[in-house]
Amino acid sequence: MTGIDNGFLVVLATVDTKEAEARYLAQRLAAADAAVRVVDIGLRPGDHAWVDVDAETVAATAGRTTAELREGARRDQAMEAMALGAAIVLGRWYAEGRLRGVVAVGGNQGTSIAATAVRGLAYGIPKIIVSTVASGNVRGYVGDADITMMFSVGDLLGGPNIVTEPVLRAAAGALVGMAAVAAPFPADGRSRNGAARAERPVAVTAFGNTHQAVTTAIARLEAHGREAVVFHASGACGSAMERLIDEGEFSAVLDLTTHELLGELYPEDIYAPVRPGRLTAAGRAGIPQVVVPGGLHYHCFGSPGTIPPRLRGRAVHHHNPQNTNVRADATELEHVAAVMAERLEAATGPAAVLVPARGWSQVGSPGGVLHDPHGDARFVEVLTTRLSSAVPVEVLDMTINDPAFAQAAVDRLLDLCSSDQSREGV
Repeated sequence: MTGIDNGFLVVLATVDTKEAEARYLAQRLAAADAAVRVVDIGLRPGDHAWVDVDAETVAATAGRTTAELREGARRDQAMEAMALGAAIVLGRWYAEGRLRGVVAVGGNQGTSIAATAVRGLAYGIPKIIVSTVASGNVRGYVGDADITMMFSVGDLLGGPNIVTEPVLRAAAGALVGMAAVAAPFPADGRSRNGAARAERPVAVTAFGNTHQAVTTAIARLEAHGREAVVFHASGACGSAMERLIDEGEFSAVLDLTTHELLGELYPEDIYAPVRPGRLTAAGRAGIPQVVVPGGLHYHCFGSPGTIPPRLRGRAVHHHNPQNTNVRADATELEHVAAVMAERLEAATGPAAVLVPARGWSQVGSPGGVLHDPHGDARFVEVLTTRLSSAVPVEVLDMTINDPAFAQAAVDRLLDLCSSDQSREGV
């Protein structure tokens, strides 16, 4: 088939419970002229000659046997072992240049194993999971991976039927189409386009409430010949950015919207990162970073009824029916400032902090319902006290969305990049 002639597509399933559905997916993919491999991630192996990698092999890849996982392991630990084995199998195929995409089918157990198995695959490799739990909160399954979740509508038992067959058929067709056009990130740590570090894009973080700052910054970066890749500070996006920084994809970071650090420290927030360590990857990578407390002054929740009782009574911004913002107090911001300082002090590359003294978001600026100069000032006091001169803090008498602020932030980042290139001899 065009686009995947030199590789194959994988069906991932607990064959002991989803044999008919797995067979159907494999048949649909084969009917589209795709080469197919079936991987069994169930705990009860059977006589499945049609399976390419059986459950026993998957378990052995993780250093276990299905018998010991069934009889001697806690259920969640058994599932983790099968997920690890499947991840190793898939990773080997990807490293060999043969894996073109994965479709999994499962209930709660199968979804958990499959999602864990595919999360570590490179961005761009198609990953589809048809699941009975896909209509709920799938953050724990997806994490910061580019997994496509499809709700099965009916239960996945007894084979395809008038309800589940159209969903399974659509999933197979989607995988074929996605694989034909996919352009995954390299597996060996090289930049996606093979560019030298100085030529790689700049990672930028954004919120709706910092939109003007972000768009101004993008334009200024482009005017200086630098491409920007923007990540919404929604927890998963920021975690994905940190992962890609670790993988060497970016030359620098303009962290205009650092809300996720507040979410990490106070994880009731719906934008808590899906992995810990926000504001650490750039420091590990030694790349220049300019950090701004954009959106750091408020918690994000769903509808008003989801606000935790301890936070009710504070200033609230009703962003939309499913997003309610609650002002962070001075004590919380002091905590955030201390952690930010600790992480920036550990950076191996150049870093600087720019603070817009008049407001960190549209609604946190003068006239906005979340404007609180006292709380903001306590953050700045703690941050400046904790940071050494190696990480300067510059306070500008502007709001974050003043065009001059974004321009200053970009200019500061470009200065750091220039100094970094001179130091590295790039």
